[in-house]
Amino acid sequence: MAEPGVETRTRSSVITARAAASFDPVGRSVATARAFVRDTLQGWGYAEIVDDAVVLTSELVTNAVIHAGTAADVLCLRADDGVRIEVADRYPEREIPLQQGRSMAGPDRENGRGLLLCAALATRWGVEYSPTRKHVWFHLDLPERPVGTRSAGPVLPDPLLPVTESRVRVAVVQIDRGGAISAWNEDAEELFGYGAEQVTGKPLGDLAAWPHTPGIGTGLAEALRLSRWEGSYGIRCADGRVIPVYASHLRVRDAQGEPSTVCLLVREYERAVLQTPQRPAASENGPESRSSADPFEVFIGSPAPDDLDGLLQRTVERARDMLDGDSAFLLLATDDETELEVRATTGLPSARQRFARVPVETGASRYGSARMPAVHEDLAAVPGAVPLLEGTGMRSVVTVPLKVEGRLTGSLGVAAEGANRYSNEEALRLQFAADRIALAVESARLGELERLRRGSLSFLVEASDLLAGTLDRDQTLALMAQMTVPTLATWCAVYTIADQASDPYLSYVLHEDEDLIDGLKDLLSSISPPDPVTTPGARVWSAPSDAAHRAALSASMRELDGPGSPVSSGIHTALATATAVGGETVVLPLVARNRVIGMLTLGKPSDDHFRQEILELAEDLSRRAALALDNARLYSERTAISRSLQRSLLPPGLPDVPGVEVDVIYRAAGEGNEVGGDFYDLFPIRDGAYGFAIGDVCGTGPEAAAVTGLARHALRLLAREGFGGPAVLERLNAAILDEGARSRFLTLLYGEMRPQEDGSAVLKVVCAGHPLPLRLSQDGTVRPAADPQPLLGVMDDLELYEQTVTLDPGDVLLCVTDGVTERREGTRMLGDDGLTEVLKSCTGLTAGAITSRVLRAVERFAQEPASDDMAILALRIPEPHNR
Repeated sequence: MAEPGVETRTRSSVITARAAASFDPVGRSVATARAFVRDTLQGWGYAEIVDDAVVLTSELVTNAVIHAGTAADVLCLRADDGVRIEVADRYPEREIPLQQGRSMAGPDRENGRGLLLCAALATRWGVEYSPTRKHVWFHLDLPERPVGTRSAGPVLPDPLLPVTESRVRVAVVQIDRGGAISAWNEDAEELFGYGAEQVTGKPLGDLAAWPHTPGIGTGLAEALRLSRWEGSYGIRCADGRVIPVYASHLRVRDAQGEPSTVCLLVREYERAVLQTPQRPAASENGPESRSSADPFEVFIGSPAPDDLDGLLQRTVERARDMLDGDSAFLLLATDDETELEVRATTGLPSARQRFARVPVETGASRYGSARMPAVHEDLAAVPGAVPLLEGTGMRSVVTVPLKVEGRLTGSLGVAAEGANRYSNEEALRLQFAADRIALAVESARLGELERLRRGSLSFLVEASDLLAGTLDRDQTLALMAQMTVPTLATWCAVYTIADQASDPYLSYVLHEDEDLIDGLKDLLSSISPPDPVTTPGARVWSAPSDAAHRAALSASMRELDGPGSPVSSGIHTALATATAVGGETVVLPLVARNRVIGMLTLGKPSDDHFRQEILELAEDLSRRAALALDNARLYSERTAISRSLQRSLLPPGLPDVPGVEVDVIYRAAGEGNEVGGDFYDLFPIRDGAYGFAIGDVCGTGPEAAAVTGLARHALRLLAREGFGGPAVLERLNAAILDEGARSRFLTLLYGEMRPQEDGSAVLKVVCAGHPLPLRLSQDGTVRPAADPQPLLGVMDDLELYEQTVTLDPGDVLLCVTDGVTERREGTRMLGDDGLTEVLKSCTGLTAGAITSRVLRAVERFAQEPASDDMAILALRIPEPHNR
């Protein structure tokens, strides 16, 4: 039965590939399902829809394995028109919704979010019910991916032709199936400084400076698998510089069918050599006249770039050429319209590029506001009028606003090195062009924000899953840094604060270049940490950059004073560190439970800045990371308390008993977060007599620990007061029952041991509900050494009796808790018989060897770790020649 009001599934499309997997109803299955869908779609070359598919699958599988508590089946189908993913759960008790009055869950409710997301993100979707299963499916259309189009352009005057170097160099790089470089031509050597023998066999990713912004564009690995790809990225040269390049990738196969990717690369400003123009849509009425052409295409050119960065770069280049300027820049406004963010420049030094921010209002006059057109005939006369151009040598500038529906969305400017170059006439021309492109720029910006939002959502889902998967403090710190580098920042440092009276402590440092981590750590350790503040949001911290620059300057001066001196050897490290932290550095507070527990510090290399969307994503991550770090701290404190309490419940050491070998092995189950209920003790009583005990309190935790402590200390006190075994246990039983609701029943084996002059030992034992002690004779026979009697903490009136056992030389008394005898593997259990067989093989062994063999047998009986505490006590009377 299909969900009412939802489009039902269609099978008309041709299925070209399928992948299926089932996931158990456990929490970790959600992350596994996300990874399965991501790997499947990336393997099919559909990186554009991976984020949407992962988010939808995560919600639907969560509904199945968490809320419905059943296994989930995920099916991915590739069709000629897109991808369909089905998620089915096995919850036959779920009622089929009635058609009347059916409404989808609200966004604030826990259930139904998966269907809301399907409606928002999927092209089409549906729900189907059967008596035993429920299917939710969604379909995502593939975006059009135009592949190389033949085209021809008109004859252009020479001044309008693209500008290149006198010798155009086209690097040809071939990448094999595994992503490694297999061919490298001479132009590649000239452009990037590496010989073919230096790079052959290395992954292209070692050289490519690929953008890592979540949800924006395609990853390098995915781009190399596509049939055709064009775009911009950077190549790290042999001298350490990063050269922006424009690349065209083509996937090919050789005569043997082996695939590879051919990459053609030119300098970014020579992109016209490789850039493939798209065929403009044919007009029904033939070619249009210039008078009827779209003003936007007249300015930008046809075809317009289909990505925001390409559109902005084309805009500044055309604006510069239109006004015959020396440089141009375009800034986009933040959401609150208080700052402008540099997004594209041409003709300006690198320090002015990419995501630097300037205020919208820089003065009281209209010339100090980016909301109005402004012409500055000579910037030397008004220093600081245009902060972006300070120190660039530009003298005159014209700036105009970009507005959509009266709202400031950006600013476009053109500058020249000469004074008095621009007037109001040029401002009007530039404003006319800005009005033509403002709507297209805003539309492209919103599209980029939407892709970033979806990528950020997927990033935060995975980050939350990873942080929730550990309670180890050190691992949480490492995860925090590894999730931010290189996705959000080039380097990261985490400061922690133990308490309100403590200073911040540098706990973890990570850089995308591992060779720079030590230098970065030394630099941060040499300066004062940032001040812990509770104010949310990122704040700029200039101390690392200033300290790095001072260290680099000092190292350079020492190099000039004495190039051959030993101290000059550190200049390269100082310069590398200064470059690594020379960009923008921000600090985000880690606040959990209304307390600052640390700071997350993110940094960029020289002249780089953070974009606002990345800072917002980092702020969201810092909130999740702070809570995970505080949870790890609380868990560590609780574990330390439990372990300390556990140690206090066990004897500090075992006394030496004349003529008797004694050995004990104790293993607490779990990860140390619960105090075990098993205990043992061996203590002197009086006149050569010794008491021994081994017991098991029902349950774990503080209640069990209270009874454990009561039992161990009461046994010592009562035994030393002269009471016999039955009287000791009867009084202990009464003390346990006096605890009322806090009482726990207790199984206990208690005995008194007296070594004899003839080398034997006489034992008087009482077994109150505990696994029976086993006696191993010298001839290899094993038999119980006591009879079972009622356990403690259940009945008021107990009538207990003690039994006398004489251990001759070579005999062994083995006492264990039920964690040994109840060791299980499926339906099998070790039991008393299994323990008896193990003990039979221990004839002639020392007490220590016997306990070790028993423990080894218990551990090997099952593959899974032990789920119960274990205590093993062995008493052995050595033969005369061994004494």
